[in-house]
Amino acid sequence: MASLDRKHEVCSPFIPRRNPGRKTSAEIVSEARRSLRVQSTQRPFTPKDGHRQLFGKSSVRADSHSRPPSSFSLHAKHFDAPDSRPGSGTRLSPLDHKPTFPVPSAAEDAFTTFPKNPSAPPKGKKGLPGTRARLLCAGSLIALSPVKGHKDMKERLNPGPKQTSAKRLPSTDHTEVCSGPHKPGRTASERRIMQPGVDSDIRLTECTEGGRAEQGNGENTTSTEEDAESLMWNNMIAPRLQQLERVAAGSSVDRLCDLCDGLHGTLAEADMLGRRCKRRSGILRTLFRLIDLNSAQLNLRIAKLCLALCVSGNNLLNICKLIFQISRSESNDLLFQNNSIIDSFLDILNNEDVSSSGEALLYCAGTLKFLSGNSAILRLLLDKNCVGVAQKLIQRLCQAEDTNFTIAGHIFVQLTATLRNLADHPDSRPLFISFSILSELCVVLRHHSKDLDICTNISRIYSKLSSYSECRLALAQTPDCYQLFLELLNKHHQKQDLVVRLLFTVGNLTAKSDEARWQLFQCEGCMDTLLQLYDTYQRRDDSPHTQPQKGAPSRSEPQAPPGNVQQDEDVLVKLVRVLANMCIHPAVGPALAANATCIQLLMETLELRCVQESEELLVNVAATINNLSFYQDSSVFRRSHLTMAKLMLKLVLCSSMDAVLEATRVYGNLSQSKDVREFIMQNRVHQFVVTLLDSKSTEMCISACGVLTNLAQDPPNRASLSVEGATAKLVDCLRDFGPADWQLGGQVCQALWNMISGGSEKLLDTQERESLLEILTRYLDEEEALKWIENEEKRDFHRACWELEFLPVAQKLTKTLQPPDQTA
Repeated sequence: MASLDRKHEVCSPFIPRRNPGRKTSAEIVSEARRSLRVQSTQRPFTPKDGHRQLFGKSSVRADSHSRPPSSFSLHAKHFDAPDSRPGSGTRLSPLDHKPTFPVPSAAEDAFTTFPKNPSAPPKGKKGLPGTRARLLCAGSLIALSPVKGHKDMKERLNPGPKQTSAKRLPSTDHTEVCSGPHKPGRTASERRIMQPGVDSDIRLTECTEGGRAEQGNGENTTSTEEDAESLMWNNMIAPRLQQLERVAAGSSVDRLCDLCDGLHGTLAEADMLGRRCKRRSGILRTLFRLIDLNSAQLNLRIAKLCLALCVSGNNLLNICKLIFQISRSESNDLLFQNNSIIDSFLDILNNEDVSSSGEALLYCAGTLKFLSGNSAILRLLLDKNCVGVAQKLIQRLCQAEDTNFTIAGHIFVQLTATLRNLADHPDSRPLFISFSILSELCVVLRHHSKDLDICTNISRIYSKLSSYSECRLALAQTPDCYQLFLELLNKHHQKQDLVVRLLFTVGNLTAKSDEARWQLFQCEGCMDTLLQLYDTYQRRDDSPHTQPQKGAPSRSEPQAPPGNVQQDEDVLVKLVRVLANMCIHPAVGPALAANATCIQLLMETLELRCVQESEELLVNVAATINNLSFYQDSSVFRRSHLTMAKLMLKLVLCSSMDAVLEATRVYGNLSQSKDVREFIMQNRVHQFVVTLLDSKSTEMCISACGVLTNLAQDPPNRASLSVEGATAKLVDCLRDFGPADWQLGGQVCQALWNMISGGSEKLLDTQERESLLEILTRYLDEEEALKWIENEEKRDFHRACWELEFLPVAQKLTKTLQPPDQTA
């Protein structure tokens, strides 16, 4: 009798609970083994736009007449004459300064005291034009070879360190002369070369060490410097310009390119780039005329040289348009790879003012967008600090939005599309983080939340980068990002391509962070927004059988028109995944389980969709229901048990093993209810569950064991399960999978324990009993149980599972199987 009492004590039925008194191995070792699981999904596909345009066909600006054009004609006549200053449209106030003229002394010639016209012929050369006279004066210095003569002259004129001065006057085409390396008075055009400049009338010789330009005192210094520049011009530059004009008549593009490169090199060697060259206007006029030859290869060199000469105003805009026009053809990408012009327009993006050069910045950013689509150039852009340049431009655009909101928006469309392309390269991720691009883009979203083009581009960046843990962390640390995403989802709920990417991003953020799940749930209107989206996209097909359910959220605005069925379903896949992830939080899960609208929408999806067409969606829905089933204290969820069990039948009986696995997991939890157990047995679902024990998947076997453990609680079910071969298959599972997965081994022992308890030992024949006892005896030896595990880290995990999941149940089961005399 004592033996029988002891046997009855150890054979009480095992009923799984979510919060058992003892910790599970999953809670000790890893969350990866928890029954509450995170759902994964594919990132939304973004098709490549085959047409290189500022604004693609899908852009909200595509049909706008106010948007800047992508196509235009550009010829020499569109450029301003370099010596003419375009009118600003603003009337200038007269200067208060009144010039005073020196009064000649009696001993001086009154006429020689006043400044002389540079074009006036010098004494002794009457009858010759001024320019010709100066050329003759310089002619005696050209006896040497051009380069050597120039070098000797510079040595004669500059024997050692000196500090000269110059007069500061307005320069041509909107660019001021240098006022020092970092002085605010200098314009962005000059910063591109960081050198002092020269206007068309008075030469600025050099900047002093402190960045000041002083007034010149002597006529000799100016004269010698003019002679040196004239020598360089006559010997080196003018001949090259003449060659350019001669060769242009024959249209030899390769030769013209070589000459442009030579001219650029000569100017650089002579320190005459930027605005330093007095005769710069002549160079620009020659270059502008060559544009009409319409050669991409030549025009790119012309543009590079013009930018090096610091064009500004309308000429800067036209040069940027010229570069943009060339970049529109993919066949020209190789020209950019082999040309340092990328540095030039990155410099424009880094320095030019938004208010004065907004349109030029727009076309530069558009060029960058096109080129970043080329994988080879994308690598170059990363090496040239394109991400850092983008960050500075984002900040300047945000600051300039009060007065330049429209053009800033246009530029943001190009810039965010560029960043979207850069995000594809793995080396960009550390740069995005170090330059705080993810946080900066949140600021842009707040400022331009109504601009669908900008919002969609940024959502694409987030959807790409949020798949990586370091980027998720950076984004999650951005203040109020979850509230911002919810506001965008609410505002643009009809914009499928934006909605699906925002949901994918939120799903990634909540995949492995309890803090993210809680922060999202705490946001104002979180569940209302998500469930309204769910209801909207559930009915986008406008089918008569999908009438709004009682209690479902409703919108005051008109429902969205029917969309692409597959795309709409993708929104539901991403949205349900967010719900499944949120359920994992112990405070959020019960709230969702008690939400009648949420439960109703999930069951409606199961009812309306078929596995063949909506497999991923139904798998995600089943996973969400499985996660919610751990919070069965909710009366709302309990009332739905039987309905859910019926809806799961279509998943259990389908050909998709992923769907079968999720449905089996749901049955494993729902079968704690007697009504559900009766449903399973009446509809012969148990027969299918027993066959799952033959699976080679440990996940499938452990899910099937969970269902059998609950079904075996009811004595009438044990015989039916045994007839299907459940006991023999459980013993085989323990033999095959025990040493590899002790969590599964423990679940098998629990199922066997319930199967043979209460006098049901006779369901095991003698051979099965002996075989099971032999296996249990061997596995109860720790050394024998863990000898197959070589990796030390895995060994610790397996030991924890063996001690907590397998050992207690196996010991009780062994005592139950032993004959009474051995037990005594």
